[in-house]
Amino acid sequence: MTPSDNDPGDTALAAVPPPRPGLVVETRSAPGGAMLCVLTGDLDIETLAPAAETLDTLVAQRPGSVVIDLRGVGFCDSSGLNVLLRTRLAAERAGSELRLAAVPPTVMRVLDLTGARAVFSIHDSVAEALAA
Repeated sequence: MTPSDNDPGDTALAAVPPPRPGLVVETRSAPGGAMLCVLTGDLDIETLAPAAETLDTLVAQRPGSVVIDLRGVGFCDSSGLNVLLRTRLAAERAGSELRLAAVPPTVMRVLDLTGARAVFSIHDSVAEALAA
């Protein structure tokens, strides 16, 4: 027997996938009656529930606008895109405007590849989105 045969820890470590980053969702009121939602982490099927719930709640309050700060989002899959699209439609029905701010290149690529970029109001910064 080799030393690694006696150490089941080597096998267990190799079998455990690295932890997936979660998604942190923060909200706050902004000037002019806008609501700001800051997302940090991955926006995907496994992490998007808090974002979807929070965005639904914000839109239900019917603010003048909802700004989603995506600066801290490292990954967005089709389910994350779907949440953004559904939120845009809900905001429109509620009489609010949805604005995306500080969209990182990885998220912008998803928007470009799917053609969804054309339906969003996209701004370089949160300040720009709030001022729009």
